[in-house]
Amino acid sequence: MRNRKSWNGSVLGAIVIALMLLLSGCDDDANSTVSSTASATSVIPDGISDRDTDVDPLPSSPIVLGFSQLGSESDWRVANTESIKGAAQEAGVELKFENAESSQQKQFEAVRSFIQQKVDVIAIAPVIQSGWEPILKEAKAAGIPVIISDRSIDVQDSSLYVTFIGADFYEEGRKAGKYFLDKTRDMAGPIGIAELKGTEGSSPSIERGKGFRDTIEGHSDFVFLESDFADFTFEKGKETMRRFLKERGKEIKVLFAHNDDMALGAIEAIEEYGLKPGKDIVIISVDGTRKALEMLALGKINLVVECNPLLGPNLIQAATEIIQGRTLPKRIVPAESVFTEQMAEREVHNRKY
Repeated sequence: MRNRKSWNGSVLGAIVIALMLLLSGCDDDANSTVSSTASATSVIPDGISDRDTDVDPLPSSPIVLGFSQLGSESDWRVANTESIKGAAQEAGVELKFENAESSQQKQFEAVRSFIQQKVDVIAIAPVIQSGWEPILKEAKAAGIPVIISDRSIDVQDSSLYVTFIGADFYEEGRKAGKYFLDKTRDMAGPIGIAELKGTEGSSPSIERGKGFRDTIEGHSDFVFLESDFADFTFEKGKETMRRFLKERGKEIKVLFAHNDDMALGAIEAIEEYGLKPGKDIVIISVDGTRKALEMLALGKINLVVECNPLLGPNLIQAATEIIQGRTLPKRIVPAESVFTEQMAEREVHNRKY
């Protein structure tokens, strides 16, 4: 009997020891798991806050992108917006979209709203170049990285944004200027030039105009007769070109329009005045919308310099790579071309915008 009790005591002791070892092993696994999880969530890309890692550390959670679009002033802008919305949906990115309707103040309000909502990344297509430093400092203080899209900004501290995705507007102006030099080579001077500029203070208006002027400077036969802002819109383009023609009439031999919508408005004004666009007045435009290519194919525009609005895939990829902690170049420029009359006839039917 004593032996049986001793055996029972031994078995009970063995069971207790086994349970203790098992519990100890579970504790080790739990500690290992906690350590592994902490290690995974502690790696946070530069400029990105760890404010949400204690709530939703799973890398599979959707990226939240706050995008402040400057407006809807042109067909180009509409295509740009649709490209961004489509790319976000395809990638599973949650897009918080705000249209500023050409108001910088509304863009500031949108950025502050994105900060309050604790989005992962903020993207801005700025109305004008200047005035961005204070609001970008607010985003940086909140630990939210910023992408600048389409139009550049003028800030002293470039660390306030991660990258700028958009066309080289100065080069677009140079392309327009090179065509102008070639087209007017055999024209008798003086050659009067009219210029329809975009939004005052905007980077495309500033840089396209500078690129064009820098390319044609030094020629005494070239005279800028008229140059004014028309806000990148069809209506203002037509209204401003009417005024140009009233004041200068047939003295105008060349029109450089900073975008297609203004050029299309100008075409109507030229025809109403009794002149032939593309013949009596050489027209050079920038963008590459379907409507402009149609006019180019008809000979009513002479050259269109492409500015690609389909920046959505570039923007969404950049936002994704920022969250993944990758380093991006400070400047991302999409591929662009120029369109002549012959090229327009081939391309116009394929144009999506």
